Amino acid sequence: MDEMRLYHAGFQEIRRPDVHYGRRNADFGQGFYLSPDLEFSKRWARARKGRDTYVNSYVLRVEGLHVARLDRDETWFDYIFNNRAGGEDCMPKADVVMGPIANDTIYNVWGITTSGRISRAQALRLLTIGPCYQQVVLKTERAASQLEWLSARRLEVEEMDAYRALVRQEEEAYQQQFVEVMEALLG
Repeated sequence: MDEMRLYHAGFQEIRRPDVHYGRRNADFGQGFYLSPDLEFSKRWARARKGRDTYVNSYVLRVEGLHVARLDRDETWFDYIFNNRAGGEDCMPKADVVMGPIANDTIYNVWGITTSGRISRAQALRLLTIGPCYQQVVLKTERAASQLEWLSARRLEVEEMDAYRALVRQEEEAYQQQFVEVMEALLG
């Protein structure tokens, strides 16, 4: 894979992303977050009064970049929880980190997985239920320099509303599954 198509939803066209903007305690650390899934990007786009919402399209040339690929496993779990706790970047050589989004950040599950009230194994099990959406995080200027902005498409409010309705349905199904797994774990 020499290049990948990526998407980012926001309130403006972002031709040159700032990899230093954002929270250090985000799941994959500080960086510019994108998704290889256009539909996912549209699902999580937000409307804001007085602002337009765009989905920016990019191509990332990965040649020469150190790309860390994660799966839903203990390495992924450790990386996420280290970053959430504000720990030092445990993948400092990575220009790009790719892997699953932790569903507890996109669905409302009341912070249970990071509460300390369940075991590490139980938290990992809870994080592996539900759909597996991917994210790509550009962590270095080097990676950002290899990201080519292609276009930005303004989303209509009606389109965002339709996607948000899908998310609500998916979230209800996810929360039901979350409760079932939680009850089995604690049973």
